[in-house]
Amino acid sequence: MSLMNNLINGTDFDADSLNALQKVTLRAVVMSFLFFGLVAIEGMIMRLVSTGPANPLPEMFNHPAHYFSIMTAHPIVGIFGSTYQLVFAAFMFLVPFLTKKPLYSIKLANAVWLLITIGTALAWLAAFVWAYGPLYTLYWPLPADTEQFKVVGGIVFIVGVALIMIGTLGFIYNIYATIFQRVGVHKNKTTKELLISGFGIDGMLNLWHKLTGKPPYSKEPALALPVVAIFRGTVDTFLDALVILGAGILVLVYLIFDASGHPLNVAAIDALLYKNFFWWGLDLVADGLVLIYVAGSWYLLATLITGQKLFMENVARAALMLELLVSWMVWSHHLLADQGQPEMMKLISGEMVTAFELLTQGLALFITLVTLWKARPLKMTPALAYLLGGLIGFGLAVPAAIIQADMGMNRILHNTQWIIMAHVHIALIVGLYMTLYSALYVLWPIVTNNTTLYSKKLTWIHYWLYLIGGVGMGAFGGMAGLDGMLRRHLYINGEFNTWMILAAIAGSMILIAWVIFLLNIVLSVGIKGLIGIFMPAKDPTASYGIEPEAVAEEHKA
Repeated sequence: MSLMNNLINGTDFDADSLNALQKVTLRAVVMSFLFFGLVAIEGMIMRLVSTGPANPLPEMFNHPAHYFSIMTAHPIVGIFGSTYQLVFAAFMFLVPFLTKKPLYSIKLANAVWLLITIGTALAWLAAFVWAYGPLYTLYWPLPADTEQFKVVGGIVFIVGVALIMIGTLGFIYNIYATIFQRVGVHKNKTTKELLISGFGIDGMLNLWHKLTGKPPYSKEPALALPVVAIFRGTVDTFLDALVILGAGILVLVYLIFDASGHPLNVAAIDALLYKNFFWWGLDLVADGLVLIYVAGSWYLLATLITGQKLFMENVARAALMLELLVSWMVWSHHLLADQGQPEMMKLISGEMVTAFELLTQGLALFITLVTLWKARPLKMTPALAYLLGGLIGFGLAVPAAIIQADMGMNRILHNTQWIIMAHVHIALIVGLYMTLYSALYVLWPIVTNNTTLYSKKLTWIHYWLYLIGGVGMGAFGGMAGLDGMLRRHLYINGEFNTWMILAAIAGSMILIAWVIFLLNIVLSVGIKGLIGIFMPAKDPTASYGIEPEAVAEEHKA
């Protein structure tokens, strides 16, 4: 009876007590985790299909058109529908929370999660209903051949991607408009001061002044370090959105002309130039947006969990600025296997500058760990455990990427499961998502007005299943790649059966962990609470009731 009561009413969650910002944050979080479940199910289908004769799924799942349409929708749903939603929700909450001033526009925040949700759903439907499956989504050759793909599916897919990018631009505007508001702590700050702090220039100047024996340039920077990371990462988000939106519009134009019976000449677009343009933009998601956002999230979580100042804060500020510049110069590592790519670009951008990311991300990991170490003793709370899991994920995934960013090794690894499993999946599933889970558990009492989580035992079960499953799936898939298993390829004879069965077992742990997590959250807020999250706030101006300084109390031993 108690379980049923929790299922309906939750523990002590009161949706009516939430303000508008809390509600819009939770709406995006709910949609993010629903999309995560969808992408986990899709991933399991691909893992099982790859086991060949051992595959227990119905015959329809083995059809190449279905398999490759899933492969096309999988990154869209995972990266944009789930990850973007969760990151954007967290940051549109955190910027006002950390700067102690209101979000610029709640209406725009609602528009953002709606646009990304609708856009992701359309992209998924294009794959599911019309089997739109060009694998590389908007990549070369332009997926605009109506003899190969249904034109309706292509148009629906591109419209979906466009809506996601428009929502992304809305997020960017909301973040910057909030930061540049002249209210609260920034009432007397000039645009110049905010820009200098936002780009980390004050951190660099402080380091220079210390080396030259001068007084600090700025004892109290205009923006807190996590806000600086959000400010800086959003620059890459903006550039990335423009590139993906531009590529989508180009594909849409070709689709429409092809459908009208007057196809355009694809050769009119220089293939090598297009590939460099596309990868420069898309790489900003991984090597810019993810690394900068994640580093900032680690710094925030470390300071909130410990209640102490970040170790080497000026170095961290300067490193974030350096990471921004590096993120604009590394895209060529995606083209190391492209014979047309100039050798000097492969060498400088693809190898040398890319290797520098090992230093910038390693520095962020070091600063975070030292901050935690100096605050001992700390209780091993879920938030701290998930933060350490996120550090483990990137500690594994970044070196795996640097191995690939070598022209010799790239010839062996580039088109194999190594790159997509040992690097991409471990970086996203373990590194990024465990960091986001940590943020969720830190922010849970703030966003829900101190709602009691239904079960800490379920939280820990979720943690271990997710960590072991995420690392295991990435490792087993990576080993299959080392044995020669290609990516973007359908295997039907069980050629890599052992590795794929092991990867499927590990993947099932991730899926089970997601079910346990979802159950824990639903039992905490209740079905009535979930419905209440999507209802208008009764008191839009209500405060959170918790200050940033109070968060660390739970983690003290």
